Amino acid sequence: METPTARPSRRGRDFSEELYRKGWYHSFDLPDGTHIEGFNSLETLKQRWSRFPLPPVLTGKRLLDTGAWDGWFSFEAERRGAQVTAIDCVEVPHFLEIQRKLGSRVDYRVLDFYDLPEARLGVFDYVLFLGILYHLKHPLLALETVCSLTADTAIVESFVTDGDSWREHVAQIPTMEFYETDELGNQLDNWIGPSVACLLAMCRAAGFARVELLYAEGFDAGAACYRKWEPVTDPRAEAPELADVANTRTTGINFSTRKDEYLSCWFRAARDPVARGDLRLEVGGFGVPALYVGRQPDGRWMANFRLPPGLPSGWNEVRLRFADSGFSPSLRIAVDMPLRPGRVVLVGACDSVTFRANTIERGWVSAWVRGLPENCDRANVHVSIDSTRLVVDYVGSEDGDGARQVNAAVPEEIGKGERRLAIECAGAASEPLAVNIV
Repeated sequence: METPTARPSRRGRDFSEELYRKGWYHSFDLPDGTHIEGFNSLETLKQRWSRFPLPPVLTGKRLLDTGAWDGWFSFEAERRGAQVTAIDCVEVPHFLEIQRKLGSRVDYRVLDFYDLPEARLGVFDYVLFLGILYHLKHPLLALETVCSLTADTAIVESFVTDGDSWREHVAQIPTMEFYETDELGNQLDNWIGPSVACLLAMCRAAGFARVELLYAEGFDAGAACYRKWEPVTDPRAEAPELADVANTRTTGINFSTRKDEYLSCWFRAARDPVARGDLRLEVGGFGVPALYVGRQPDGRWMANFRLPPGLPSGWNEVRLRFADSGFSPSLRIAVDMPLRPGRVVLVGACDSVTFRANTIERGWVSAWVRGLPENCDRANVHVSIDSTRLVVDYVGSEDGDGARQVNAAVPEEIGKGERRLAIECAGAASEPLAVNIV
């Protein structure tokens, strides 16, 4: 059989000829003294591993190796004590051969990368995402998936366009090349080529709290992506006072992991100014960097953040600190929680300013309602007068009688006279209450 001869590649290196000759991508030393020499030498593989900021002993840790190929990194992690799951989009006979010869218990799955969220593999302490990104048509979605599966640290290695020259344009807007056919390495399954700055920026945008460049050389770069903030060894600064948190889009407290959701946080701080890089938000134990911070007219600060991937369904704690302070007390948000109202009962209503019962004088109404679900908020509690929907400004906590205060603005176009006030949430509506608009 003739060995194929690779034609010059427009971008990157075509190593298919050398890989064809060697037959193996990874090299191995086997227990029986046999050595397998692959395209990547043992020295190269060990050097790559040494760059990873992972503990030398992985006993008790779960590790996911995506695109495992021949499996050297999977078996090395297992040798160090990890419980390893390895995936690839096709079954690789060499992986199975080495697994058998090593007596390995690595959980090997044939799984398309985009099927990972539905595969119910759980969350891993560490995820290896080595040489996969540029093979995927949807790179940011892929990094978000990696982030959602990572509890501690993900190692991301990728082809890059400027491994040797990235420092020369580090202040410029990050760029990414798109390869329609075989421009990269003469391979049809190579889709994108990020710059080093773009690789790091995408890892941050995917939801990792902090991203550190491990190396960049030639056409390769690697990054350590952490879900947690760095520890504060000497918190001397005063912690911020977190006053409120809301869904930026809906202004409520409910969030969906199936959408691109953003959080807005309002806080008070002893320092002035507050820079974006000062903030360390944590949601459900996962850190997420700030996108914007600005001072509000009332003296408080407001900052916007992305909702970090991988949050469990239910109530999640939100807290905030500075780089040199401890955390604020926490507030709660509801993630992927269904609305389950009981029997909604409108107990009473009054003018929000004069407190006259069943009367609206100053353009605001306060109502007290029983039966609203625990995760009700300004976006899912609806107040109407006759057929006009009002803008809800406030939903309070339950009082001793199980009722919540709901405040809403009454527009001027609603005429004077007796009207019908009603409350609805998730399809459950109260009986209307007669109120007089004067």
